[in-house]
Amino acid sequence: MITYNDIKHNEAISTYIRKADESLVALGYTEHSFAHVGLVASRAEYILSTLGFSADDRELVKIASHLHDIGNIVNRREHSQSGAVMAFRILDKLDMDPSDIATIVSAIGNHDEGTGEAVNPIAAALIIADKSDVRRTRVRNQDPTTFDIHDRVNYSAIETNLYINEEKTQITLDLTIDTKISPVMDYFEIFLNRMLMCKKAAKALSLEFKLVINNQGIM
Repeated sequence: MITYNDIKHNEAISTYIRKADESLVALGYTEHSFAHVGLVASRAEYILSTLGFSADDRELVKIASHLHDIGNIVNRREHSQSGAVMAFRILDKLDMDPSDIATIVSAIGNHDEGTGEAVNPIAAALIIADKSDVRRTRVRNQDPTTFDIHDRVNYSAIETNLYINEEKTQITLDLTIDTKISPVMDYFEIFLNRMLMCKKAAKALSLEFKLVINNQGIM
């Protein structure tokens, strides 16, 4: 079986991730490089591990997480679809099992809030892990006076935690935000569709999605 470590240390894949992120730098987007895909892989694995999914499924979700944003090298628009096609070619050339390729490609092709759906548990975990990555270190702009709304919201995030309760019935995204930098309404302006997608993804995993901002339950 092709493993996460095989993918993580593949130089060609690393090049695609770097180059995709360079394109997003040019467009003024937040960080989508190794820190992002590493955090997404860790959170996605945590979700499936906590819910009792197999070691194989946890490997698949980490691979999907590592590859999920490479489509940005083609174009930001519909990057989930182009990334899925790129992932198919990469994994096929590595002789990965076709069933595993299909699962990963489906997850990558469905991770974006514009067109995605939680079509399988791998996709559901990837969606939640990806959309939960809100943090100050994703902001590249070093001049707060020129922050756009995405910069402000991410820069305002002092702490972000994602956890499943002991009963395994609820998954919570718990944010601490500096409202002097960005009001809570700014978060909703740009992330509402993503949070609704997380809610649907959680439901696909038989979980309730809860959003907490500054100790207040929001949804």
